[in-house]
Amino acid sequence: MKKSILVSSLALVFLASCVSKKKYVALENDLSNTKSVLAKTQVEKEELETKMTKIEARVTEYNNKINSLKEVNDSQYTSVDDIAVMSNNTKEKMRATLAKVDPTKLAEAKTLQDSMNLAISYNLKKSISDEEDDVDVSIDKTVVMINISDKLLFNSGSYRISNKASSILGKLAEVINSEPSMEVMVEGHTDSRTINTAVLQDNWDLSVKRATSIVRKLQNDYDVDPTKLIAAGRSSYLPLVENDSKENMAKNRRTKIVIIPNLDKFFALLDAETL
Repeated sequence: MKKSILVSSLALVFLASCVSKKKYVALENDLSNTKSVLAKTQVEKEELETKMTKIEARVTEYNNKINSLKEVNDSQYTSVDDIAVMSNNTKEKMRATLAKVDPTKLAEAKTLQDSMNLAISYNLKKSISDEEDDVDVSIDKTVVMINISDKLLFNSGSYRISNKASSILGKLAEVINSEPSMEVMVEGHTDSRTINTAVLQDNWDLSVKRATSIVRKLQNDYDVDPTKLIAAGRSSYLPLVENDSKENMAKNRRTKIVIIPNLDKFFALLDAETL
């Protein structure tokens, strides 16, 4: 009996020894794998740190360039009421133009944008016609509105364009053709006197026919792209002043040209020969 117990005890010790050795070997393998992974991770970490250092250096270099360009930009350009940027060279030309503008109108300019619009209006008006009282140019942001008295374009009560209109329409076409992205709306306006003839039913009819006559002339004689043109008639319902005198009615008989130009070309108008 004692002999049997002893044999059993020895067997248990032997088995325990075998299990512990297997665990030891497994742990050693795990340790070896962990060290290998750690070494690999360390190499990858060093590689990433090297790449990061290079990236940081490039970012610093770019930031320095950007700051350098910003300093140049700040010294050479001026913001125009958050809608555009004007070079200081253009600004000097604008000042030279404003020196020729009526002081009364100049006094009404409260902002840089107002001054810019006034200078461009002056140059544009001069480039289109020498008839100071019969052409009016106004600007709302970058939308140019040109009012041309009908006596420069049409005979009284007619939608046929007069011969003396060629000069002003030719110059207007040059402005329109200077910028491919420019869109132009031609509006006919009349005074309040009614009209009814064999070919004209009323003022609506007259205002529309005058607008389409101008559009056709620009397209056929001055090669203006017809896709840029819009013809509209407003009859007598948008007068500039009350139709209570011959002078006021003459002001209301007009053709209005509404131009939406590219902003760069808008500034380029400051380079006109009138400077």
